[in-house]
Order: sequence, then structure tokens, then C-alpha cells
Amino acid sequence: MNRRQFILGSTIAMVAIPARNVLAGNLAAQLPSTPYSDIALWRGTPPGGGGPSGSESLSAKGALSNVMQPSLRVFQPQRANGRAVLIAAGGGYKRMEMGQEAWPAADWLTKLGYTAYVLTYRLPSEGWRDGSIVALQDAQRALRILRGREQHISLLGFSAGGHLLGMAATRADFRSYPQQDAIDRMSAHADSAALIYPVITLEEPYTHTSTHKVLVGPHASNEQNAEYSVQNFVTRQTPPIFLVQAEDDPISDPHNTLIMAAACERQQVPVEMHRYTSGGHGFGMGKPGTPTVEWPLRYKAWLQQA
Repeated sequence: MNRRQFILGSTIAMVAIPARNVLAGNLAAQLPSTPYSDIALWRGTPPGGGGPSGSESLSAKGALSNVMQPSLRVFQPQRANGRAVLIAAGGGYKRMEMGQEAWPAADWLTKLGYTAYVLTYRLPSEGWRDGSIVALQDAQRALRILRGREQHISLLGFSAGGHLLGMAATRADFRSYPQQDAIDRMSAHADSAALIYPVITLEEPYTHTSTHKVLVGPHASNEQNAEYSVQNFVTRQTPPIFLVQAEDDPISDPHNTLIMAAACERQQVPVEMHRYTSGGHGFGMGKPGTPTVEWPLRYKAWLQQA
């Protein structure tokens, strides 16, 4: 049965990699309290090769860039409920806002009993030879790794991370890279997906975002814009979708969630949408003083059923 709600107002062998060093001071308050471990997504060089040189860059606010080795950071709850959530932070495909989005979400989810997997994905602008597709390659590989570890997998993406996991949810059968090993015989399907202030469409007139500039460029054709627009790939096989956005979002036009909800309804995909009068963009788990602080409770209820 289709469900939609509007709120207006208020395994397989894997390679472990060492935990990254993190900055002290302001960043420390944003780090998850849950212990974690890291899993490399690829054995050796990722598909296509290339990439940046030097060390990963982590800002004082927890924005990660210069990623050479995409990975999953695994946060285990004290009492696991048998369900997992794959998390992708946003940042316009130029960085990943781990401190603002992914790590607080992982901490919150593990307290509820979910195993949280934070995805560190390749940024297309950092010299990867496979270009714009590298982040989707990483998301699909992560889903295949999780299929070897977990029975139930939900997705949680913020902003550009919402675009990435929206593409992963709707294009599970698309082969974004050649098979590397036995892991790639696993399914890349998710059981549900929550997209928080996501970039959904790259089509006119919504071509102002960093996501558009990085993935297809300022002179992209209509066909290129369509190829990276999530709504165009919604089918009846798309898993249930949960959408959140503020109506005063200055980055991802508020029509993005409306466009995605309409695409889901056309294909009879269960969709639940929560829109808030204020909160802007990048509010993570909720911006104090705005009605967006309510969305995690709505998400909690949905996640238990999805």
C-alpha cells in the first residue's frame, strides 16, 4: 500500500584498513562515541585507477576530501537489532560532511541498535580516470559487501550523498564497473532508502548545484542531465523511499523532494515525505530552533517498518 505523508511546519574476504587519525578540538565533539572499524572497498586499485596523491584531508568541522582509498567505517551497537544502515554524507561531490552529517547519524543509529556503515566514497573531481561514475561504483560495491554481512540494508543519504544513494537505490541492476572478484556476484539492491535534503534532478531548471557542476559540467546536454537525475530511474522495483527537506533550502531546490515523491507515486513505490517550513540546507540530524529537529523521530518510526 502506498504511504505518503507531508509535514508542513513543524563474507567474503575484505581488507581492513587502519582507523584514520582525527583532529582534536572542535572536531572531537562531533565524533561518534561508538567504537568502529574500517573496511576497504577494493582490493588494490579501484576501477579505472587514477585519483589524488598525498594524504586525506579532514577539516576542523569534519569535512573529508582527497580520498585515495574508499572505505566503509563500521559502527557496531551494543545490542544489535539485526539491521544495517549505509550512510553517505553530502558536500557537493567535492567533500564529505562527516562531522555534520554522517558521524552524528551513525552515533544516533547505533544507540537504536542498528549497525551503521559510513561510506567514504571517491570524489569525481579528484582525478579518477572513470570520472563521474566513481562514487556510484563505490556505493554499489559497498552494498555488495554489506549483502555478505547483513540481512536487511537501508540507505541514508544527505544532500549529494542523497543523490548518490538515490542513484544506488534506483539503479541496482546497472553495472557501473567490471566485476572485480566474488564480492561482485552479490546483489547491490537495498531494502529501503532515506534521502535527506537530497539533490534529485540535474535537469533544467535545476542546474545550479555543485552536484551538477561536478558530475556533468556547465555545458551538459539534456541527455547527460537526465542520465544523472534520480527520478528518471524509479521503477516498481525501487525500494520504499523516505524524504526530508526544508522549504527554505537555498542549495537543493525544494522541488527536488516533490519531484522524487511524484516519481515514486507514478511507479507505486511506497514514499513518505516530510517537508518543514524552515531549516535551510545541511541541517544534519536537525537544526536547533527549527522544525527540522523533528525528522529523526519520523525516520525512526519509518525505519522500523521499512
